[in-house]
Amino acid sequence: MLKLIPIDRRTGLTRDEFIENYLKPRKPVVFTDLSKNWPAVHKWTFEYMIEHFGDLDVPIVDPNYHKPGANYMKSNLTMKFGEYLKTIQQGPSKLRIFLWNIMEHANGLAADVSLPTICDGWADKYPFMFFGGAGAVTGTHYDIDCSHVFHTHFLTRKHIVLFSPEQGPYLYQHPFTVQSPVNPLQPDYEKYPALENLTGYETILTHGETLFIPALWWHYIVYMEAGFSLSQRSIDNPLTMTRGLFNIARHFVVDKGMNALVGPGWKEWKEKESYKRAEKARASQ
Repeated sequence: MLKLIPIDRRTGLTRDEFIENYLKPRKPVVFTDLSKNWPAVHKWTFEYMIEHFGDLDVPIVDPNYHKPGANYMKSNLTMKFGEYLKTIQQGPSKLRIFLWNIMEHANGLAADVSLPTICDGWADKYPFMFFGGAGAVTGTHYDIDCSHVFHTHFLTRKHIVLFSPEQGPYLYQHPFTVQSPVNPLQPDYEKYPALENLTGYETILTHGETLFIPALWWHYIVYMEAGFSLSQRSIDNPLTMTRGLFNIARHFVVDKGMNALVGPGWKEWKEKESYKRAEKARASQ
């Protein structure tokens, strides 16, 4: 049966310890204090965001984000940022702000965070931020650019499940994507029997904590309450960076193109292929 192991939680982790024990072996870890000196940890609240940036127009993602067709993986709704934040505070909501570079639009926000000194190779001029209401889900995937991710959460709690790249064959990955339809917190063994072979890792990420997600690791995320997070990215190496460029190309050219041309038929083909691959991996055990 699918097994989930608690992710290490470390306070006072030094650069050398991190590199030797987590970065080199590509092992996830939760830093409880990596962001402790950021003004953002004490300053960023819903009220602060609404007061200072509430008039920004923001792209909203709903559960139809992966629905096949011409609007596949496109935001289909725009709201005022303040209106959105008030909405998700009122109760459970599946509306998310996903991969939006708010710092290009919100003057001064970038000054409230800094790049950690825990490793080198930082990729972003501005890190992406993610917002969601209670119960909002980011489905199982690995990051398309294949970078290491340092994911810091604010205010509330997120439940995060990770799987190593070696576990990928059992996740029913859809061809030409970095996506899996699997919900590891409610595994459907009848529909996805290869899940019985899976071993993953999990944690509850709370305010000010940072999860290190190694390059190519799969992750599934649930907002336990309304909250927001920030992801800083570190380039792994030229080989995985090249793989990231390949992922981006096949997504925009093949996957999005076929969705626009074929729609649901393309999704059906991807599902059939994912079953074939998972059964092959399962049979080889």
